[in-house]
Order: sequence, then structure tokens, then C-alpha cells
Amino acid sequence: MYSLTVHLVFVCKRRGKVFTAAHLDALHEMFDKVADEFESELLEFNGEEDHVHLLLSYPPKHSLSTIINSMKGVSSRRLKTLFPEVSN
Repeated sequence: MYSLTVHLVFVCKRRGKVFTAAHLDALHEMFDKVADEFESELLEFNGEEDHVHLLLSYPPKHSLSTIINSMKGVSSRRLKTLFPEVSN
């Protein structure tokens, strides 16, 4: 059994206020999907216009840096595809 839990905060580039409710809903779904791929659990998700908070429980067989890199990469690419106005 393991109990590795981390609180992550992802901030927008230059702290830009870009996230709307639709963006946050899409991000929640993306982060949840990536967490599942790493046998992790997204315990909590919340966000504002310029940042998001995640509470993540993950197994020790995956490094935290690998999970974070995947979450940031996937969310950035998918968000720009779904909402082209974000890439400005």
C-alpha cells in the first residue's frame, strides 16, 4: 500500500488570465485521464483564470516528474486544439 499525495499548482504563461469555466472543465477531464494512465487518482481539482490546483495520489512506481511532464504536455496541446484562442 502507498500513500503518496501531492498538491500541484500549474500557472499560465506570464500569469495570463485565460481560463474560463469551459477551459477548466476540459482541463479537469484531461488531468483525470492522464492520472488514470499513470494508475493515479486526481483527488481534487480547482482553478481560476490564471492557474489550476490539483491534489494527486500516485503510486511510487511512477516518478512525479514524469506524471507532471505528461500532464503539462497533454493539457497544453489539447487545450490549444480545442480552444485556439488560448495559444495567443
